[in-house]
Amino acid sequence: MHSHKSSLLKQHKGDLANQDRRKWLVRSGAFSLLAALGFVSHEASAKTLELGKPAPALVLHTLDGHSIATRDLIGNVVVVAFWATWCEPCCEELPILSAYAKQKADAGVKVLGFSIDTPDELPKVKKMAQDLSFPVGLLGSAYAGDYGRIWKLPVSFVIDRKGLLAHNGWNDESHAGMTESKLKAIVDPLLDGIKSRL
Repeated sequence: MHSHKSSLLKQHKGDLANQDRRKWLVRSGAFSLLAALGFVSHEASAKTLELGKPAPALVLHTLDGHSIATRDLIGNVVVVAFWATWCEPCCEELPILSAYAKQKADAGVKVLGFSIDTPDELPKVKKMAQDLSFPVGLLGSAYAGDYGRIWKLPVSFVIDRKGLLAHNGWNDESHAGMTESKLKAIVDPLLDGIKSRL
């Protein structure tokens, strides 16, 4: 009897994981289809983003009720990361960003995590955020001000110590999000005052 219950529980968990994967695939497919049909274009990636120019201001309204404005973080190197719980590449990227933020906190690295999940998915967002070393909040819509409509995930932007855009995630063709090697190539040089290689 006990093994039968255990078997049913494993099957139920597997079914839930498959449902999450299906949701992710459907959403990814929808984004891709919309992009292919021209409904989502690179125009949505904000024409005002220009490397070496002031980065657009954003305010993260964190899950614990605080507000963190990118403009208040001048003097730090800021990674602005957009993600969602249903995005598998995001789930791979978040632990990398978390480890990097923790490792480089004393050097002045700040990571801000903007989830594009809907409010009804808040419990999932909170569960994922509890293991992260950086603040997270719900964006509230797919639009992120002058960063444009968030049409691909994950996507990240880097702001240097002077508040200038140092990395435009819309130009990242890899679609893999931030990796340890990308962070070292993009962010590390900004910590040393050297221009990024990407």
